[in-house]
Amino acid sequence: MSSRTKAIPLFDSALNREAAWQAVLKLSPRHMVRNPVMFVVEVGAAFSTLLFVMAIRGHGEAPPGFILAICLGLWFTVLFANFAEAVAEGRGKAQAASLRKARRQIPAKFLIEPKYGAKWALIPSANLRRNDNVLVEAGDLIPCDGEVVDASPP
Repeated sequence: MSSRTKAIPLFDSALNREAAWQAVLKLSPRHMVRNPVMFVVEVGAAFSTLLFVMAIRGHGEAPPGFILAICLGLWFTVLFANFAEAVAEGRGKAQAASLRKARRQIPAKFLIEPKYGAKWALIPSANLRRNDNVLVEAGDLIPCDGEVVDASPP
């Protein structure tokens, strides 16, 4: 019995819409200061936007078209970086939700004594605790994380 999770497509419209909104929200300086490189790019974009406004009013030292091109490039860089970060976060959250949804109860063969040939009782895997010993035979699903203590042949 294999449990396969559905792959999340790269261009999922709902995920991309949410990521685009998050990219705009992440323009907040409180968020951007956590990434110093992108924070400096955002400050440069804001500063060049002010220079563009000054150039339109006739007080700039460079043509407005040139300054606009620089502004657009800087704002695109900041927004794209935020969008990529938001997509990665969204995909991670979706995968975590998918794993939580796929988690199920597996019966475990709890060993009464930790030795070969010992009697066992069938219990839900949620009842297992640290240092419990379980029997896993060929074809069984492994009920939880752990380490192999004894791999004696049948």
